[in-house]
Amino acid sequence: MMTFRTTQVYPVIWNEDHVLLIDQNRLPTEYALVEISCYEDMAEAIKTMIVRGAPAIGVAAAYGMYLGAREIKTEDRDEFLAQLDKVAQELRQTRPTAVNLFWAIARMLKTAYETLGSVEYLKETLLKTAKAINAEDLQTCQAIGDRGLEVLPASPAQLNILTHCNAGALATAGYGTALGVVRSAWHSGRLARVYADETRPRLQGAKLTAWECVQEGIPVTLITDSMAAHCMKHGLIDAVVVGADRIAANGDTANKIGTYSLALVAKAHNVPFFVAAPLSTIDWEISSGSQIPIEERHASEIYQVGDTILSPAGVDFYNPAFDVTPAGLISAIITEHGAVAPAELKQFQAKQLV
Repeated sequence: MMTFRTTQVYPVIWNEDHVLLIDQNRLPTEYALVEISCYEDMAEAIKTMIVRGAPAIGVAAAYGMYLGAREIKTEDRDEFLAQLDKVAQELRQTRPTAVNLFWAIARMLKTAYETLGSVEYLKETLLKTAKAINAEDLQTCQAIGDRGLEVLPASPAQLNILTHCNAGALATAGYGTALGVVRSAWHSGRLARVYADETRPRLQGAKLTAWECVQEGIPVTLITDSMAAHCMKHGLIDAVVVGADRIAANGDTANKIGTYSLALVAKAHNVPFFVAAPLSTIDWEISSGSQIPIEERHASEIYQVGDTILSPAGVDFYNPAFDVTPAGLISAIITEHGAVAPAELKQFQAKQLV
């Protein structure tokens, strides 16, 4: 087991000629890096959630596109682009809900098709683009954190913030979206404590969000998903901040399963409910959340924890990985360009980098 403590967590790192990923399936008990040198391995890492979180998946997919491009053995431009399209298609099939995956792949393909020069030059340009996506996401998360400070409740002076799943440094290029807001609140003296839902069935809140907070010395209290209403009723929560995997043009938001019920509970207790996400998470091509594809994962995530079986044989299972929170339950969507009510989201459409 590797002991690890740092305030700088980067889940996706370009290292000379390969990618290093923090294996998030091994946290919090073991910190381990996985070396990725080909796009097939990157696709598998995304599919098996070695890397997870919509922005981090986008960064990983961008590097996956370069790794795939590097493997193509032709000097013919048209043949190169045709094979790159096949790489893109394989990467697209890894996780259907997180739109950042598709956004990053589209940007890498656009770069390839619009770049003139030799195939070797195209490959060099693709690597530069992947690195740019990585760097931009880190800057974006820091901006989201600062914008979030502007809309958090003015009182009390120090807030108790509840979050769900993990939308921190591990889910992005670093710093985080929802946890980016938490970090900015902590650094500015506005945060008293984070309450982290455990987030069944994969327990990202218990394993990842709590781990990140411990690394940075941020006070964190872990609760089960079913305790949120009780905590709000007793005045323990001043605001809820969550991330997003895809946001429709009307503001309907797909996030980790359990987010929708948390938004309903927050509404019932007059607790503001915020979504923090980069513009790349907004899918302008869909008008509402009813059009967002919801990934269903293997039943073993529900009936088994480690080697322990939790339920009897003969039980049926339903395991959607995400749910959709209607825009009407969201107080504001916090982006790198500012925080707005979901109905005002369209003003940012022209700012999204394609």
